[in-house]
Amino acid sequence: MGTTTAILAGLLSLAAGAGIGYFIRQLLSQQQKNSAELKVKQMLLDANTEAKEVLLGAKDKAVKIVEEAAQEEKRREEQIRKLEERVTRREEIIDKKYTEVEKESQSLKQQAERLKEAKAKLDTLEETKQKELENIAGLTKEKARDELLASLEKNYENDILARLQKLEMTGHEKLDRKAKEILATIVHRLGTSAASEFTTTTVSIPSDDIKGKIIGKEGRNIRTLERAAGVEIIVDDTPGSIVISGFDPVRRHVAKLALENLISDGRIQPARIEEVVEKAKQEIDKIIKEAGEAAAYEVGVFDIDPRLVHLLGRLKFRTSYGQNVLQHSVEMSHISGMLASELGADVMVAKKGALFHDIGKAVDHEVQGTHVEIGRRILQKFKVDHNIVQAMQSHHEEYPYETLESIIVQVADAISAGRPGARRDTVENYLKRLEELETIANSFSGVEKSYAIQAGREIRIFVSPEQISDLEARKLAREIANRIESELKYPGEIKVNVIRETRVIEYAR
Repeated sequence: MGTTTAILAGLLSLAAGAGIGYFIRQLLSQQQKNSAELKVKQMLLDANTEAKEVLLGAKDKAVKIVEEAAQEEKRREEQIRKLEERVTRREEIIDKKYTEVEKESQSLKQQAERLKEAKAKLDTLEETKQKELENIAGLTKEKARDELLASLEKNYENDILARLQKLEMTGHEKLDRKAKEILATIVHRLGTSAASEFTTTTVSIPSDDIKGKIIGKEGRNIRTLERAAGVEIIVDDTPGSIVISGFDPVRRHVAKLALENLISDGRIQPARIEEVVEKAKQEIDKIIKEAGEAAAYEVGVFDIDPRLVHLLGRLKFRTSYGQNVLQHSVEMSHISGMLASELGADVMVAKKGALFHDIGKAVDHEVQGTHVEIGRRILQKFKVDHNIVQAMQSHHEEYPYETLESIIVQVADAISAGRPGARRDTVENYLKRLEELETIANSFSGVEKSYAIQAGREIRIFVSPEQISDLEARKLAREIANRIESELKYPGEIKVNVIRETRVIEYAR
């Protein structure tokens, strides 16, 4: 009983403690809740206050922005207004000027119309006056002009002749003086030998007994030599010499060199002949190459195809009227270079054009055509500059002078070939040229007689004074010179000298 009471008392005490604890917790929780609510309220209060302040600040800024925008808008409106005023004023000015231009244009059109009408009236009046004058004079305008010119020429023939002579003499004197100065300077700067060269095809032999060895048994040796060298060997009764005949100058020199080596060696037989001819070909080929390279180096031309250099070297064994063609080409190249320098032309084009002007002669015996045409094809094949081809193709006047360099090459050719002693000519060609000169001169009416003198460099023509006047004599000289230029080929120049003289004879008895 006592224990139960104690347990009950304990349970009641525990229950009372739990109730008091719960109550205390509720009280504490209520206090904390009230404190949190106060804090939240305070925070809301602070937030509302801050929001009001921000809103007031934003309103102030918005008011300022609106005011600034309004001011900016006013400024822009003012600028736009001023621009519109300026545009309006300019449009007014442009309209005013356009109106003025329109008025001036109309005025000019009216003036042009009036000028056209006035010109048409003047033309009509001039035609009317011309017809009236033609009807009165009985002559057309052309006939009247011809008669007037003929009358003036007849009445003032001496004055016209004197004036023409004075103008021609003055002009020729100035040009001749300048040309002579340039040519004299160039010739003095280039002092090469002008000795005539003779290409020989004769081989000297120590004795006539060698001829039998050269011919060989039944002619085997000479046939082998002719077949290997491509020439004809002429062994006749001429003492101490053997003649080599052939169109190709290189082959002739190969045969000459081979024959000389065979004679000096003494062993002349078919196998030995073929061996010696082959060595001679190699030696001549080497000489040709060295000659071409030396010529190009001497004139200062280096950018040349080796095959073209080889063709150039072949000219060493070619002559023209006794003048070595390679030496002539080198001399021309020097002269052309100096002339081009004096005249302001392309020096290198003039040099190359002169150096290659006779390149066609290296193979003209193998290819059909003139050496000029063959040379053009060779240069074009090796892609040589077209300006160089133009410079070389006109030196015999087969092609027109297209550039200054082509004239320079032609002049250099005349200087090199026309100097005394530079070339030799055959008697037949010399006599033929003189005969052709006199034939051309005698073909003109009024010519009594003519004489070609100074080795064909001058022709003197005597005319009848009754048929030819002084003025007509001058015309005749020009016509004869033009005829000679168009029909004859000659080195240098030919002086045409027309002589008109009147002889009055009386006898005193």
